[in-house]
Amino acid sequence: MKYYTLTNVLKKGNDCRYFLLFGERSSGKTYQCLLRGVERYFKYGEEMALIRRWREDFKGKRGASMFKNLECNEKGENIIKKLSKGQYDRIIYYASAWYMAYFDKETQKNVLSENPFCYAFALTEVEHDKSSSFGKVCTIVFDEFIPRSSGGYLPEEFTAFMNTISTIIRGRATCPNGEPIRIFMCANTNTAGRYCPYFREMGLNHISQMEKGDIDIYKFGESGLKVAVEYTDSPNKKGKPSDIYFAFDNPKLSMITGGDWEIDIYPHLTKDIDRKDIVFSYFITYEEKILQADIVVNDNDQFTFIHEKTTPIRNEDTDIIFSLTPTEQHNHFVDMTKPVNELTKKIAYFYKANKIFYQSNEVGELVTHYLTQCMKRYSMK
Repeated sequence: MKYYTLTNVLKKGNDCRYFLLFGERSSGKTYQCLLRGVERYFKYGEEMALIRRWREDFKGKRGASMFKNLECNEKGENIIKKLSKGQYDRIIYYASAWYMAYFDKETQKNVLSENPFCYAFALTEVEHDKSSSFGKVCTIVFDEFIPRSSGGYLPEEFTAFMNTISTIIRGRATCPNGEPIRIFMCANTNTAGRYCPYFREMGLNHISQMEKGDIDIYKFGESGLKVAVEYTDSPNKKGKPSDIYFAFDNPKLSMITGGDWEIDIYPHLTKDIDRKDIVFSYFITYEEKILQADIVVNDNDQFTFIHEKTTPIRNEDTDIIFSLTPTEQHNHFVDMTKPVNELTKKIAYFYKANKIFYQSNEVGELVTHYLTQCMKRYSMK
């Protein structure tokens, strides 16, 4: 069985600072990033940092097992023992850091290296790390930067992530050997991914056009900043042995077996709409797309149909428009599920009554992500 390697993205993005890697689950993305950090620790004395969203992601067996695959990989090899030439044979997690270690048969205890080689950072607790120094950290890995659901992001998470990076690198731009400090961001192609706020915040505007195996390099003006983005291909073209357990007729499972973007199934219309039955239309702007929502009422039915609008909004000063960006305009709103007048109450009714239908599952995903984000940002406590 084959696994993902960093070879292609490091070759194409040799002068990049950030590397975003997303694709099939259990393909080896995180393993390769952790392996690279350990290799550079033994070769150059560099240290690394591992970022997760929550402190709970490191507690107990989660922290203890983070590097276990390097102690015994799929071939049964102990990579730690091999790289350290027998000095160490395991990695121990202690006090928010990982140490190289070996088991002393005489004392029947683990003996830890004098200093850690890797530090744990939780985005929720970045303020507690600001006074510490991490001058040897040259490889930073943000694991699972796309959570399982759109509600899994923290409020203003990108800012917390940038503050964490700032805490780690301080004023440094390079490692002691002159190479760039490199930041690897790994994730699976789950349902929260296609509209991941990191893509928007980092100006990565072509994610939705990428196909498996693509590597895009983004450049940001004259700053010298370059970002490599890889939609990792499936290492095993004929599938993995474990795919038999996910062979149900369910499109969501293609994320596990093939690395496709996971997407939910949303209600579609089963009949055509008569235009004379559209009593009102409003608009949602999100992820550089415009969605038109038509409220349909006739003798038998009342529902809202949401579809993508391919032309600009004609009357921006009078049409009802929902977006994440608050404005002073009286016809612009943020969260349609928090009505503020009679009109928005009527709009919200259809969501509460589950009377929303979508042009496609992709449109349904956009609306779901929009609602999740606007409620996280702006809903009153």
